[in-house]
Amino acid sequence: MDMRKGIEKAALSIRMLAVDAVQKAKSGHPGLPMGLAEFGALLYGEVLKHNPADPQWKDRDRFVLSAGHGSMLIYSLLYLSGYDVPFEDLKNFRQLGSKCAGHPEYGRLPGIETTTGPLGQGIANAVGMAMAERMLAERFNTAEHAIVDHHTFVIAGDGCMMEGVSSEACSLAGHLKLGKLIAMYDSNKITIDGSTDLAFTEDVAKRFEAYHWQVLHADAYDLDGILKHIQTAKQETDKPTLIILKSIIGKGSPNMAGTHNVHGAPLGEEEIKATRRALGVAEDKDFYVDPDAVTYYKEKHEGWKTKTTEWEKMFSEWKQKNPELAKKWDAYWNNAADAIDSAVFPEYNVDDKVATRISNHQILNATAKAIENLIGGSADLAASNKTNLKDMGDFQANTPAGRNINFGVREHAMGSISNGIALHGGLRPFCATFFVFSDYMRPPIRLASIMGLPVIYIFTHDSIYVGEDGPTHQPVEQFAALRIIPGLDVWRPADAQENIEAWKEMIRKTTGPSMIGLTRQNLPVFKKESASWKHDYAKGAYIAQEAGGSPSMVIIATGSEVEVALNTRKELQDDSIRIISMPNRERFNAQPADFKNKLLPPGVPRVVIEAGVSAGWGVIAGENGLLCCIDQFGESGAYPVLAEHYGFTAKAIAGKIKKHFKK
Repeated sequence: MDMRKGIEKAALSIRMLAVDAVQKAKSGHPGLPMGLAEFGALLYGEVLKHNPADPQWKDRDRFVLSAGHGSMLIYSLLYLSGYDVPFEDLKNFRQLGSKCAGHPEYGRLPGIETTTGPLGQGIANAVGMAMAERMLAERFNTAEHAIVDHHTFVIAGDGCMMEGVSSEACSLAGHLKLGKLIAMYDSNKITIDGSTDLAFTEDVAKRFEAYHWQVLHADAYDLDGILKHIQTAKQETDKPTLIILKSIIGKGSPNMAGTHNVHGAPLGEEEIKATRRALGVAEDKDFYVDPDAVTYYKEKHEGWKTKTTEWEKMFSEWKQKNPELAKKWDAYWNNAADAIDSAVFPEYNVDDKVATRISNHQILNATAKAIENLIGGSADLAASNKTNLKDMGDFQANTPAGRNINFGVREHAMGSISNGIALHGGLRPFCATFFVFSDYMRPPIRLASIMGLPVIYIFTHDSIYVGEDGPTHQPVEQFAALRIIPGLDVWRPADAQENIEAWKEMIRKTTGPSMIGLTRQNLPVFKKESASWKHDYAKGAYIAQEAGGSPSMVIIATGSEVEVALNTRKELQDDSIRIISMPNRERFNAQPADFKNKLLPPGVPRVVIEAGVSAGWGVIAGENGLLCCIDQFGESGAYPVLAEHYGFTAKAIAGKIKKHFKK
């Protein structure tokens, strides 16, 4: 079929599906799908290297709809081009049980590369995907076979451009010369409240030129011009490309096109009828799909299949000629977490004194030697976080095989880019900063949990013991804030030996994110009295020091406060007290009752010690338990002075216990 006719009919179908789906749902965003209908049809029909029959093909182009509110664009395109999108789900857009959710959700439909909706996240994810492509190409391509050779495309809107995370990510993309990243900026100058002139009058083109991007301009309805620009973008290998598309939001609606009224609300029955009349569709024809649109994409299937088949043939030849690389490829893509069992970890002996951020550096490097696709870095804090992978090189434009990523002071983008790397597949990302700055990363951490991505977060300087830097740098509420995110494992090891076990668990977890909170100050390695402590550790808690006989009291602590708990028992001179280290509270809470009761016998008084807010600990402490926490911000001062000031010493805790339990 003639390309122009196919695109025309596909664009008509996209507009009709969008207006009817949003109308039936009584909510949604018809404006973007209507405005970019031709471009979307062109992208899926003539540009993307993809195959609906093999949506997980590893060398496919990635496409991200960063402006996720326009989700009916991608749903319509996936349906028309032959992905497994049930038509009934399209008709039940935004309804419970429909795979066509309000915003694109990773894993719900084939062809959805990431969950988008929070603006700016998608384009930052796309930067991570482009970085992953570059890293994998360097590791696996040979002079004879380029088995990794694809582009990352993204549609971003005005809202994405306003969100700061896009600036952080795109600045880094320019620095890294990610030439296979091609972003389309849907510049329709409309947001929910009205014209972008209300708040957004900057020159986006100049901004991206300053980021070292190639910037091109096109009419969103000039098919030849767009195709030419995409070719220009592909030819520029040292710069990512931004194509600014001049579009009309809600194009096709006689009375609402070009206005903010069509951005985030249904057109209404009368305007839909008027739109159908204007576009030559019968007024009573809802969810109209033009047969020629279906034919246009069906005629593409054989060509898409041929490209996949050709790649598979090349891949097979590559495997035969590069058997060792092929083994590594399989390990990279299968998240071979069992390799952690072969890691040679440093040995730590009882009474060794080492900060967990320091032991973490040694453990991280041992892990990276065993897990060869583990890559990552810090937000300009590697020297302080101790997250540098020794002798493994930096990932830069001219050294793409490097495993250390210099994110710069860009925590928000760091989290989102790490998500993109994980989404691409083949690599296992970690990222690091001071724990208090996890606040900058909360949106991508939450999205990693929603998508089940195995990103690892390393957060150091984990309490008021940061000391002299004062309350702005002392996390008190951050553990509580992250523990409430469903699906996120939150680890707080009490010493170097626990740190090793935490890393084993974080690597083994391949269906969701994990974080580890680490100390600035030295902590002694203590003797673990339970023979099963490593087994129980994986369940979130274990007996660090057993009572002589039946316990008269249980003290539960995490991280650096386990040392305080052990010293408190000495201060009380009472060996009937059991000490529990609880490195992962939520894992413990998820255990069967018999395990929890074994560690925390019902009816036995409980004390919780953690240098953070008390939120969430009431369930562990029980109705009459004692919470030794800090429900206020810290102060500037040396950490031993702060420990004394806030009562996190054995003497102070012992006094509280005596007073509370009249012991």
